[in-house]
Amino acid sequence: MKRTRTAALALAAAAAAVAPALGQASAAAAPGTGYLQDPAGGEKEMKSQWTKDQKHKLEGQVRFHPGIQYETVARPARPGDPRDERRVADPSTLAWMPSYEFAWAVSDVLVNKGLTTKNGKHPIVVRAVLRDARGAEAAEVEQKLTGQPATGRQKVAGSKRIACDTGEYTVEWSVTRTHYGTVTGKLRWDSSCERYRTAFSTENGGA
Repeated sequence: MKRTRTAALALAAAAAAVAPALGQASAAAAPGTGYLQDPAGGEKEMKSQWTKDQKHKLEGQVRFHPGIQYETVARPARPGDPRDERRVADPSTLAWMPSYEFAWAVSDVLVNKGLTTKNGKHPIVVRAVLRDARGAEAAEVEQKLTGQPATGRQKVAGSKRIACDTGEYTVEWSVTRTHYGTVTGKLRWDSSCERYRTAFSTENGGA
């Protein structure tokens, strides 16, 4: 019987994240904390936009979680292992299941004080479109969030699998606060699964 495992791992650290997990009998891949972020940097790095009257500011950020997914298959246990079999990743089942994490901050200028404050409840719309190298839409997510705090973060699961090694993609994203404006951005992602395939093949070779 095959088992499906999913992990969101950074492309840059994929080999490092997968390799330690391959020796574990209880998991097919270690859960990763990696992602691609626009704008690059830490949690407080944001793209921003002021309203025309300079009284309101909207900030936004997106983190793209590629989400590697695969199935495991049974293989004979190694010499000395008391189990009858072990489970290893099946490289032929590799695929991506992306998700999208949005952050926002809404600021209002305090009259006559020259300071900004972040408070109240806000309607926020988050959206992302994943496009292939030809510009065709491969996946899309959109959520309308009501009654949100002035600063927040929301992860939206994708519903489309993306095949391995299908080239480079562009994530076009936006965060909108009604009557304040829209912050937009883009980031690029390479769908290659080669480093996972190499790591899995090394483990499977011990069978």
